[in-house]
Amino acid sequence: MSFSRAGFRSVALGVVAALIFAWQGPLAAQDTAKPGQEATPASGSSTQTAGQPASEPAPAGNATAAAAPGKPGDAAAGQGKAAACGACHGMDGNSSDPQYPKLAGQHEDYIVRQLTNFKANKRQNPIMLGMATPLSEQDMHDIGAYFASKQSLPGVADAALVERGQQLFREGDPELGVPACMACHGIAGRGNPGAKYPQLTSQHAQYVQAKLKDWHDGVTWSDDALAQIMPTIAKKLSEADIAAVASYIEGLHPADAAQPAAR
Repeated sequence: MSFSRAGFRSVALGVVAALIFAWQGPLAAQDTAKPGQEATPASGSSTQTAGQPASEPAPAGNATAAAAPGKPGDAAAGQGKAAACGACHGMDGNSSDPQYPKLAGQHEDYIVRQLTNFKANKRQNPIMLGMATPLSEQDMHDIGAYFASKQSLPGVADAALVERGQQLFREGDPELGVPACMACHGIAGRGNPGAKYPQLTSQHAQYVQAKLKDWHDGVTWSDDALAQIMPTIAKKLSEADIAAVASYIEGLHPADAAQPAAR
């Protein structure tokens, strides 16, 4: 299939506008979770603070609810609250099972946003709904702060997929109407916390691939304008392109990390 240059310009402008005003970027908590999963949401093991009622699910259509403004998180408090998340996401947020996302180094507000979406059932997953429901807004911030304080372990990319993956990540594909991933997520995949675009660096390729496929097939993680960005882009990617960019993302890591970029 082919797309006009005008169509690409429209998509690119839409992404830039979203970057200026707010965000819903891609990856974070796992949709196919299991008990204790998704430190982000899975921190359901955390109980709400004494005397502090859990926040109520946001009404549908309220785009501001997912922002979860609240008091900045306390990483020390979050460590205990996130203990149950370790079974799937690793105690330090570096999951050993690639079907579950790494949360280490992820931005606090992004984790809060996804927990809020799970709790409101906007990002639908029965297990994560149950895990997120007991959490207060402060619990979410504390859990987010804990994982944000950790460092994501470097991954490796498949050498056979690097060329196409790098093109999509750094240049996009004008013919397909696909903007460069780094326009929102940064050259090294560190994300943009101010605009609420998540960190992607070193994320498991299997997880990234699964989420891109979900978006390609029409899944959304909320009902606001920000949640439409990735589904709109992913629909234009082929299965091969999804595999390539997912693998490239796993190979992204800090320059000071002693790890080969390809295998």
